[in-house]
Amino acid sequence: MASLSRLILLSCFLTYYIAPTSQAYSPGYYTTTTPKTTINVVDLCLSSNSNWATNRRTLANWAVGFGQDVDDHVNPQPGSLRYGVIETQRLWIVFAKDMVITLKNKLIMNSFKTIDGRGAKVEIAYGPCITVGHRRGCDGDATSHVWVDHCFLARSSDGLIDVTHASTAVTITDNYFSQHDKVMLLGHNDNFSADEGMKVTIAFNRFGAGLIERMPRYDEWKMYAVGGSANPTIFSEGNYFIAPETAYAKQATKRESRGRWNNWICSKMVLFFVQSGYGSCYPLYSKTQSFKVLDGSMVPALTSSAGPLRCFVGKAC
Repeated sequence: MASLSRLILLSCFLTYYIAPTSQAYSPGYYTTTTPKTTINVVDLCLSSNSNWATNRRTLANWAVGFGQDVDDHVNPQPGSLRYGVIETQRLWIVFAKDMVITLKNKLIMNSFKTIDGRGAKVEIAYGPCITVGHRRGCDGDATSHVWVDHCFLARSSDGLIDVTHASTAVTITDNYFSQHDKVMLLGHNDNFSADEGMKVTIAFNRFGAGLIERMPRYDEWKMYAVGGSANPTIFSEGNYFIAPETAYAKQATKRESRGRWNNWICSKMVLFFVQSGYGSCYPLYSKTQSFKVLDGSMVPALTSSAGPLRCFVGKAC
């Protein structure tokens, strides 16, 4: 099962969206029938700035949660994505046109890099994906201050987003997940004590059709939605869950046996939830990390722009 090793997981505003069958391999994240009567705090920035192309770095000011404080595979050529991410200086990487990037090896990123796909449709597909940190034999573990925003993630191997090896201060917002088994892993091993301080914020995401396990997710999960072991603190607020028809899958959470979790400090989940532990828990955000949580009924509107954005120069996204 998914191992949420001694972490604080803040999962807010998950969606109720069910992708039509015709969109199973061509997801409709660019379109929605949900009226945009309410907009989440990240999209507020994107939809109110028509000059984003001339000052892209203002986007970094609008991250929320624990990740708020961010900023040829052998001989990559100048101008290529790999060349940019392995440079040692701070870089904000943009794209001149639409493209599909097929990597020969994993894309290993150095620190202080932003990959900004606004204004182009950029796909990394049919090969390895992006790795931030965790490189055996060299520095790279314990990555911190990472923001993953407005991406579409599906049909890969292992996890779509894994936060492991003492990484912390991560925010995952406005992403669209679909067609995958093990969606998200936070902490790779229950006995890895360095994960005890891990803090991750998950907000405004859509968890769509074809997902199986390892996510705070709502609809037709085939095993469970939220899993935890090794004494995690899970603060779930303002979420929207729809249980599957299968009777044995009605419980949204999967945990260790009662004898192991009965004395955990807290797991607050408000379908079919089983209370774990005792007491109350709060995310302990700083002033700049905090954001307002609305009622779960607002989820369709708050997540209406999840996934890649359609941005045009001179117009708000």
